[in-house]
Amino acid sequence: MSGPRPAVDVIAPVAADAVVVRAVLDRLRALHLRPGDTITVVDNRGVGVTDPDVLVATDVRTSYYARNAGAARGTAPWLLFLDDDVDPPADLLDRLFDPVPGDTTGVLAGAVHDSDPGPRGSMAERYAYLKSSMSQAITLAPDRGDRGFAQTANAAVRRVVFERVGGFRPDVRSGGDADLCWRVRAAGFELEHRPDAAVVHRNRRTVGAMLGQRFRHGTGAAWLDAEHPGAMPARRWPGLLWWGARRGVAGLAALRRGDRDAAILGLLDGPTVWAFELGRRIPNRPLPRRR
Repeated sequence: MSGPRPAVDVIAPVAADAVVVRAVLDRLRALHLRPGDTITVVDNRGVGVTDPDVLVATDVRTSYYARNAGAARGTAPWLLFLDDDVDPPADLLDRLFDPVPGDTTGVLAGAVHDSDPGPRGSMAERYAYLKSSMSQAITLAPDRGDRGFAQTANAAVRRVVFERVGGFRPDVRSGGDADLCWRVRAAGFELEHRPDAAVVHRNRRTVGAMLGQRFRHGTGAAWLDAEHPGAMPARRWPGLLWWGARRGVAGLAALRRGDRDAAILGLLDGPTVWAFELGRRIPNRPLPRRR
C-alpha cells in the first residue's frame, strides 16, 4: 500500500510469563508502522516486564479486559487486536487497510491461517491444520448470516464504533469477539473480510491442550447462546456420542491402512466436539485474581 491509511493502535493481550511477553513485543515491533501507529502488549498476569510498550492490567484476568485496557491507552481511529500466539507479517497493517474501509465498516477481519506442522507434526497441530480451525472464512461463512463474527486473533475495529458499543465484555473468558461483532452489527455497521491480510496461528502442540481450548470455547458458546438466544444452540448428546464413536472407528481403520491424516481426523473429531459441548456446563467467568 503506497497511499495514506488510517493510524492504528495495535493491541495484543498476554497472560503468560515474561518470555512470552517479550516475544510478542518483538513480533509487534517488526510490523511496518507509520506515524500515528502504536503498539501495546497488555500484561494480564503481571510478570514484571518493564517497557514503554507494555501495559500491566491485572484487575480482571480475562483477555477481553486486557484488550479494553489497551484500547483505552491510545487515540488512533482504528484498533487492531492480535492474539499472543499469532505471527503477523511485517506489512499486515498496509494489507489490512488496502483499500481504506468505507464509513459503514465497523470491523475488518484479517485472515488467520493455521500453522503447517508438516505431515509428521504432532496430532494436535496436524488436526488443527487439517480442519482450518482458526479460519475467519468459517466464522464469517455466508450460512451464518448475521451471526458471523471476526476472531480477535486478527481483527481491526473502528474506534468510534468500539466506544459506541461499549467495547468487549470484560467479565467473560470466551466468546467476547462474537458478542462484540454482533453488537457492532446491531449498531448498524458492517463486518468485512480482508483475506489478503493474514497472520499465522501457532496451534496447541498437545491433544490435552487442544481439548482444553475447545472446552473453554464451549463455555463461551453457552454464554453467547444465553446472551443472544439461538446464536449457538447445544447439540444433543446421544447423537454426538454415536457420531464420535463412528468417527473413531473410521480413524482406527485409517491408521491400519497407513493414512495418518485420516486417522488423526477420525480419532480426534469426537473428542474435540465432546470437549466443546462439555464446556457448556461450566460458567464463563474469569479466573480469580492472584494476590
